[in-house]
Amino acid sequence: MLPHEEWLYKANNDLESAKYLLTSEKKLYDIIVYHCQQSAEKALKGFLAFQRQGLMKTHDLKTLLDECKDIAPKFNNIFDDCIFLNPFVTLYRYPEGDLAPSIEEVAKAIKAAETILSFVTENTN
Repeated sequence: MLPHEEWLYKANNDLESAKYLLTSEKKLYDIIVYHCQQSAEKALKGFLAFQRQGLMKTHDLKTLLDECKDIAPKFNNIFDDCIFLNPFVTLYRYPEGDLAPSIEEVAKAIKAAETILSFVTENTN
């Protein structure tokens, strides 16, 4: 497997994990949105690996997206999805404030992660 394919494989696993957790009787919404953010992060890193760019150690989707847009401006098409998912890397991870997102946020997070992964996959073929 090429490096970018490994990143996309891991991105897909995070997304599939989020979807699987949604079927649980337990409301693991905090974990689901975290996996959605992780899927997006790994997808963007997959594109950068495809472009043979050095990968910075960051979880910030906006920073990663800016790097992608420098290479391919059409990455602006997934800006809103990245901005929506960005806080979930830490939000709800610790017992501060709300402990979990709403089911509406979960559904939106899954959709955003699907959109980002699909977009990146189309642009790495």
